[in-house]
Amino acid sequence: MKLFGSYTSPFVRHIRIALAETGLAYELVETDYAQSAAQSPAQRVPFLQDEELQLTDSTSILRHVRARAGQPFLADIQRLDMYCLVNTALDTTINLFLLDREGLKSDANPYLQRQAARIQTTLQALEAASVPEAFVWDDATIRLACFIDWAIYRQRLDFSAYPNLLAVLEKANRQAAFIDSKPPAA
Repeated sequence: MKLFGSYTSPFVRHIRIALAETGLAYELVETDYAQSAAQSPAQRVPFLQDEELQLTDSTSILRHVRARAGQPFLADIQRLDMYCLVNTALDTTINLFLLDREGLKSDANPYLQRQAARIQTTLQALEAASVPEAFVWDDATIRLACFIDWAIYRQRLDFSAYPNLLAVLEKANRQAAFIDSKPPAA
């Protein structure tokens, strides 16, 4: 099994955590923009090759990894909804990060301002849903922890107003696979 991506991608990190937890053997192939454009119709990372199977989205890759190991992907529709909510915030934050690197700031036009506002309303909803006493280490929580840690790593968001989200990150930082998957220091 070959996982194509980068060590700093939160999507790739989540898959690396799932692979570590399942014990499935894989090779991480460092991939840049040009390679992902040439090798994946989605033109982004991660993508996975498992013999004849090629998957082009982190969600389908995670489901495949969990299924190969005989593990559930997400237990119920509420956990799936939380996972999807985190994905919305993560995708939006990454898109604004990449646009910022190209010189286009989020206050440049009304559409980008709405995207920045979307991140904040999503963080508020995730804060309300993340009760520290009900911590469950599953793919919804792993995705959330990868998002928070990436946003801090890239200095994209301030989580000081979100103590429940910071508590999720603190608890994630006690999980061996999460610790072992940290990206290199910037």
